[in-house]
Amino acid sequence: MNNQLGADLATAAFELALFDLNGVVGRLAVLEFRDLPEGKTKVSRFDLAAVDCGNLSRILVNDATQCTGQGVGAADCLRAMKTSSKATIAFDK
Repeated sequence: MNNQLGADLATAAFELALFDLNGVVGRLAVLEFRDLPEGKTKVSRFDLAAVDCGNLSRILVNDATQCTGQGVGAADCLRAMKTSSKATIAFDK
């Protein structure tokens, strides 16, 4: 995650929809990044127990459940978000 919003984020959490190979949502998960300083790239590890990565076809950022900073709200985080993946799984918003 890289924060390019022009302000530090006190909290950041996003709901992801994980799609299986048939295009069906198999799981919704909220990933909490906690604080994200402006201009900093942050790597976090999340335990998604019982998710078969070989059965994933797509990951969708469904919503920003938390995103707070000075002059920044959840809608700002979602609007400014750019997704990318180096894996073969589609990752979008």
